[in-house]
Amino acid sequence: MRVRDRVVSVLALLGLLGGALYGGSVWGGGRAGSSDGSPPAPDDGQEKAQQALYTEEKETIHFWYGEESLTDYVNSAAVAFGQQEDIRVLPQLVTESEYLEAVNRASLEGELVPDVYLLGSDDLEKAYLAGLAIPLEDQESWQEERFPRAALDAVTCDSHGENHRLAYPLCFDTTALVYNETYLEEWARQQAMRELSGEDQEEEGSDENASFDEARLEERTRAYLENAVPETVDDILQIADTFDLPEGVEGIMSWDVSDIFYNYWFVGNYISLGGETGDQRDLVDLYNPQAVECLEVYQALHQFFYIESDTVTYDSVVEDFIQGHTVFTVGSTDVVERLRQAGEDGLLNFDYGIAPLPRVGEALESRPLSVTEGVAVNGYSRHREAAARFAAFLTGEYGGELYGRSGWLPADTGALAGEKELQVFGQVYASSASLPKMMETGSCWLQLEVLFSRVWNGAEADALLQELDGQVRSQLSSP
Repeated sequence: MRVRDRVVSVLALLGLLGGALYGGSVWGGGRAGSSDGSPPAPDDGQEKAQQALYTEEKETIHFWYGEESLTDYVNSAAVAFGQQEDIRVLPQLVTESEYLEAVNRASLEGELVPDVYLLGSDDLEKAYLAGLAIPLEDQESWQEERFPRAALDAVTCDSHGENHRLAYPLCFDTTALVYNETYLEEWARQQAMRELSGEDQEEEGSDENASFDEARLEERTRAYLENAVPETVDDILQIADTFDLPEGVEGIMSWDVSDIFYNYWFVGNYISLGGETGDQRDLVDLYNPQAVECLEVYQALHQFFYIESDTVTYDSVVEDFIQGHTVFTVGSTDVVERLRQAGEDGLLNFDYGIAPLPRVGEALESRPLSVTEGVAVNGYSRHREAAARFAAFLTGEYGGELYGRSGWLPADTGALAGEKELQVFGQVYASSASLPKMMETGSCWLQLEVLFSRVWNGAEADALLQELDGQVRSQLSSP
């Protein structure tokens, strides 16, 4: 599952706020599990492996995960860990809805408790309150060196003034600017030619159509190209105003304006839902002058890009970019593999690059949203120590295998060394904003997405943002 599904699961929290009381525990909806909330039945291979529990004297832990793309990585890690630690790990893919509910039911009723499991960081508060995630005190010695602050904040919950790290960060998704480098080279050459033509025309007796030295042209082109990747939204508009678009290019930029994940960077530096760790109820601020100004910049872009919010999708804008119809787009981490695959299939006939998203204005910073998946140790497990060791192994020592075996980027961003485009995503992730963990704010993402859509289509940003701020504060203050 990629990030859109992850955010949709957050929106689904609205129907599950407050969870449900089950055997004295509180649980809420998540990403996977059985349709009726009961633990899914294992397949034949898993059942045979589980039967071995009763015939061999070896400590065994059960690992649940809900991402099919992680299967090769998880199975390989389980074998490597078993050989190293002499502990059997039985992975189980759980792909239905209401994942955390299934973890809860299996923990209270099942004979085979998931000792350790993959969980989105936004579900950690519910898991902790239900006793399904325990503080991992042993992480202090190595986490600060291996993981960026965003990863650590994502797996941290504040409880009675104390911060607890409740999971080992495994992987992440976030957004960055994707650009057509070949088109930017053409734009730079056009600017150099105009500049040199203007200089020649100023010289006495020069012909307006006179040619100029190719070496001078290449030098000026390189100078323009060095500064071609936009640092602000205005830089993108300046390129739009000065670029004679090649044949087949339909516009300068397109992105999925219907999805909050790809829009959040406009306001992310100026709004807060629970502070950096996303669970501090006294740190909520959606309505302020900078956030309103950023939304007004966003709204003004409609007249330049003419993107229809009710028809655009992430897949459509990525496909347009691959076909060379646009110069810029906003992509999530999966875009790197999609572009590589398109190149291998002969569908990509240009060079491309990845860069941090531009500032909204000269004095207005941008900040994208990120999603972090962590590995939590179940409080109901009878093998907590072994489970924690496997979680640490999976996310740390074995993390270098993650991208190659799954396509997911490791939260241990040091494992991205040597991968230029992926390293950019790692840099962006380090300063990104994590999904909040407060159950009461589950509906805020749907409301914020609707707000962006209305602003894009002309509604007043100030009034809408003030209204949303009031609604969220009311939700948090309700008994």
